[in-house]
Amino acid sequence: MASSSSSSCSSSSSPPKPHAVLIPQPAQGHITPMLQLAKVLHSKGFHITFVNSEYNHKRFLKSRGSNSLQGFHDFHFEAIPDGLPPSDDHQDVTQDIAQLCISTTKHSLAPFRDLLLKLNSNHDAPPVTCVVADGVMSFAQRVAQNLGILSLVFWTTSACGFMGYLHFAELISKGFTPLKDESYLSNGYLETSIGWIPGMKDMRLKDFPSFIRTTNRDDIMLNFDGGEAQNAYKAWGVIINTYYELEKDVIDAMKLMFPHLYTIGPLFRFASQIDDEKMKSIGSNLWKEDTTCIDWLDKQKVGSVVYVNFGSITVMTKEQLGEFAWGLANSKHPFLWVIRPDLVAGEKAMLPEGFIEETKGRGVMASWCPQEQVLSHPSLGVFLTHSGWNSTLESICNGVPMICWPFFAEQPTNCRYVCREWGVGIEIDGNVRRDEVEELVREMMEGEKGKEMRLKVKEWKEKSEDTVKYGGSSYESINKLVNDLMIN
Repeated sequence: MASSSSSSCSSSSSPPKPHAVLIPQPAQGHITPMLQLAKVLHSKGFHITFVNSEYNHKRFLKSRGSNSLQGFHDFHFEAIPDGLPPSDDHQDVTQDIAQLCISTTKHSLAPFRDLLLKLNSNHDAPPVTCVVADGVMSFAQRVAQNLGILSLVFWTTSACGFMGYLHFAELISKGFTPLKDESYLSNGYLETSIGWIPGMKDMRLKDFPSFIRTTNRDDIMLNFDGGEAQNAYKAWGVIINTYYELEKDVIDAMKLMFPHLYTIGPLFRFASQIDDEKMKSIGSNLWKEDTTCIDWLDKQKVGSVVYVNFGSITVMTKEQLGEFAWGLANSKHPFLWVIRPDLVAGEKAMLPEGFIEETKGRGVMASWCPQEQVLSHPSLGVFLTHSGWNSTLESICNGVPMICWPFFAEQPTNCRYVCREWGVGIEIDGNVRRDEVEELVREMMEGEKGKEMRLKVKEWKEKSEDTVKYGGSSYESINKLVNDLMIN
């Protein structure tokens, strides 16, 4: 078990601080917004315990240094096992998500219960008053409820993605999934219109989270994510990292489903407003960041750079990597490309022969980067993305239009909203081809469509800035969350 220095209680004359325990799913895209929420709650007067998996705790220490998680008297880190077999200490990769979901459900419940009991018997810290569990870590929600502790779930997806998961059970009962056979993936069946999802009009099957694209009724993720979504009904409250103006129709529908619904995004904006240097020093990246790319961006013209990052989980074939590479090269635009070592399935990611020479002086590759800093840089012109929610939200809030290549989970749902509802992106075909990559990059950087989307995304950016200001919808929602947690 790993922890920073313990906290001292308030004096006996004043009530103890509220104590929130936050536990994300052990994956980068879940840890980042959960840590942002932890910082915001801390800034509002909460004592914080942040619970990583042991595997990711080691990665944190490796990427950020052994002192990075120490020295805070009221914000400390704990670690519990995820139940997966020990991995090579030299590996620095995201674990298999399906296996992680099954394993944490089975093996993390008892250690988490022991941790809560330990925290409540620690006289140097206030008793735990609430648990904020990741939406797909419902075992933590159950532990809290069994111990009589207020429990909330934080769905780190978009509201539209979460609404998709909430209707997996109906899609199954109505016979839309599982698919009858593999041909249904390509015969037009996924274009089937679904018009009965609250707050989501003109949806197609292909717009739902990708786990419905299975022929197996016992598919792990189809059943797991659908089941975890239903567990949200048992939580005291539901938190989503979005803002009302962006997903108004879906949020209005959800308010009828969840009496305590808090839309408090973009969380990275709230976290960046915290005037505490020690808090700012706590980063969430599990990979060591390469900050030299910022120096390179400083030398580029305004709006000239294509930023390419497929997130922490997306994998592709060697052929797809090659098509993306030559499409970028042939576009002749400068680009910054984040290439994880495990980006290619089953082997080390290797760029095609001749690519480095061809793009010398206008192409920069990094293994990981400070994405918020990159997306806010004036040199950015377009973001080629996997449509993960953190990336999508950060791109919109920084006024950068997108080329979307969704990989899995609710990324197709995010892509559909980016392209069809918000008008700030364009989708690239799943069977990526270099000529299409080149064409779309040129269209977004030079064409009329790109100009239109830059104007549109600027409007959404302005709305995101308003929502976190005094009186804004997310500002009010986060204050309501804090007040509700203080009195319950």
